[in-house]
Amino acid sequence: MNPKLKIEARSATNQRILVTGGAGYIGSHVVKQLGDAGHAVTVLDNLSTGRREAVLHAELVVGELADAALLDSVLGQGRFDAVMHFAGSIVVPESVVDPIKYYANNTANTLQLLGACVRHGVSRFIFSSTAAVYGMADKALVSEDEPLAPINPYGASKLMSERMIADIAAAHPLKYVILRYFNVAGAEAGGRLGQSGAGATHLIRVACQTALGMRPEMTIYGDDYPTPDGTCIRDYIHVEDLAQAHLQALGYLQRGGESAVLNFGYGRGHSVREVIAAVKQASGVDFAVRLGARRAGDPARLVASNAKLKEAFGWEPRGTSLDEITRSALVWEKRLLGSILNP
Repeated sequence: MNPKLKIEARSATNQRILVTGGAGYIGSHVVKQLGDAGHAVTVLDNLSTGRREAVLHAELVVGELADAALLDSVLGQGRFDAVMHFAGSIVVPESVVDPIKYYANNTANTLQLLGACVRHGVSRFIFSSTAAVYGMADKALVSEDEPLAPINPYGASKLMSERMIADIAAAHPLKYVILRYFNVAGAEAGGRLGQSGAGATHLIRVACQTALGMRPEMTIYGDDYPTPDGTCIRDYIHVEDLAQAHLQALGYLQRGGESAVLNFGYGRGHSVREVIAAVKQASGVDFAVRLGARRAGDPARLVASNAKLKEAFGWEPRGTSLDEITRSALVWEKRLLGSILNP
């Protein structure tokens, strides 16, 4: 496969970026913001979970990260200033029943991509990681210095990738930013991008689908945790804020910033019951919620310390509220439902 890639003229501030997984949920939001900022973007995605129509401002190459010849072809078409790596598998329960898939997609494919970056002189690498690397951390605020003890193959596969990135960067002229995401939700304000994969497992999306009648009910998994209302507390972040942080990471590396591993979260938590209440308020629907048993591996609280992110980028949260996040997610789910009912 020898894709013809468009090489655009760019100023000193605009860069040429390869984005893997750029047709997926988070990647597509980043690609849009990169394009809006004037960067020349190429997306590499196998479209297994991504959508072609979600690639708004980029050249799309359809293919597999496991294909070394394809990576050499894409990266060999012209010098890329940076690679942003989002491609991978992300469903925790699936990782437990199919670990081979996760170590292949998340770990082996990252190694394949890093090798191609070294061969073709890519000097900046931004990696999509996860708070799952902390495992059962249960502090008021989880910092990057907490012990790394993932409890499922998803978190372990991401941690292995982090370690490979650090080791390869130590041996080659490569600088990196690793962003450990907490709970990402919401959708683009323009209504063109959002979370579209089948089999939703994330709380806000499940609640929105229940409000819209796509599910007869939803489940709270445990209400006996040591939290104010007995349900788990998480740090919910808006996908557009997360996307903006990737552009800030790009600028940070361009200015000569040192390699960094950074949490991305607001530093505030909301319980499962609070999220459900926010979706009920946004939708006006008092949908059915049942109580189930705890799930193995759910910490009572997982909220980010973002002090290092603020220091590195000068980043400040925009004050995006839980209500804003849930409203944007609900609007997106309504749009998806409309496209199903009226194709």
